[in-house]
Parts: sequence; structure tokens; C-alpha cells
Amino acid sequence: MSSQQANGRLHVAVLFGGRSGEHEVSVASARSVVRNLDPDKYDVTLIGITKTGQWVLPEDAQRALTEGPGSVASLPVHALADYGAGIVRPGDNGLIRLNQVDVVFPVLHGTYGEDGTVQGLLELAGLPYVGAGVLGSAAGMDKVIMKALFLAEGLQSADSIHFKRRDWEADRQGILTCVADEIGFPCFVKPANLGSSVGISKVKTPDQLAPAIDLAAEFDLKVL
Repeated sequence: MSSQQANGRLHVAVLFGGRSGEHEVSVASARSVVRNLDPDKYDVTLIGITKTGQWVLPEDAQRALTEGPGSVASLPVHALADYGAGIVRPGDNGLIRLNQVDVVFPVLHGTYGEDGTVQGLLELAGLPYVGAGVLGSAAGMDKVIMKALFLAEGLQSADSIHFKRRDWEADRQGILTCVADEIGFPCFVKPANLGSSVGISKVKTPDQLAPAIDLAAEFDLKVL
């Protein structure tokens, strides 16, 4: 019997944090989601993911929302997804199943969460979840792939160029010249696989371009 059948409320597992450069943005978003989930309709279990990829359970996850992401740097209790059992945690006598989870709400931003990786894990575990599926999440996260799909379907998209971090390291001047000639100023520089909250710059003059590319390259192997 699911928790919804038992008490009339859906049991929602809110997943937040993660290894992404947008970890702190995810924590802020999770605060908003939890604050707006109607307690008369939903039972909520918080599951935080640290910057090192550890999954932490409700008490410590609540601390992360209250005190900030730095408070969950190293925690002993972890959770994971297991097919047929849903969300489980390690115990003295093996894995212990949490209360039946009806749906997972991934409030994750950027890589390792918004890019199809967590969606694939939840598919493997047989857990329903909120949001786009594996393919849609992966294609939407990689803005170079997303723009190519738009253009292939005849949708308008702003002119752009992209390059790998290794190409930037090998020929900085060549890429600076290419951007100036093909795109011009002002332009925006961003990591291809993040949202628009971290690593993005509006470049108004040529002298601002190299620092903007350096910043974007800190967060992804591909720059747009």
C-alpha cells in the first residue's frame, strides 16, 4: 500500500544540492519548493546531495536548507536508489527502505542532476519523478546540442560558436579573433552545460572576452 493510499497525501522526496557548480542555487530552489508544498496534500522527505556526491537523509538535509550547503560537507548517513525498493539507506543489517516514495522531485541545477544523469538513475530504480526524461534533460542541458536540434527543426536561434577547453588552451588568440569576427560585441559567454546563474558573462568589449572564456571554462569542457 502506498503512502498516498494510507493517508491521502502523496509522499514526495525532494532531491537537491549535487556536484554541480550550481549547488548553492539548487539549495535556494529547494527551500522555495518545500515552502510551497501544501502539507495537507504532501508528505515530504528531504534528500540532499553534497558537493562530493554523498546522499544525505532528512535530518541532515534539513540542516542544509536551514544553515546552508556548507553544513553538509561530510555526513555519515547516506541514501541511494534501489530498483523495487525505491529510496533506501544503509543499516547494520543491510539496506533499510524509507517510507514508500510516490514521486521524486529533483530540484537539481546543472550537471549531475539536470542533465539526465539523475533521471537515468531514477528510471533504473523504478521511481516516478518530476520534470523531463533522460533524453530531454540531456539535450536541454547541453546548449550546443539544444541549438542544433532547434535549427534542424527550423526554429530560430541566436548565432553562436562553441569550442572545447583544450582548443582554448592551445590557441587563445585564434579563438579570440574568431569570436570577434563571427559574433562581435556585445556577446554572451557561458559554459555549454550549465544554466544561466554561474559562469556566464556579458562581454561588451574585446578586452573582456578572455577573462569571460576563462571563467566559463572553469565549469565545463565546452564553451558557448
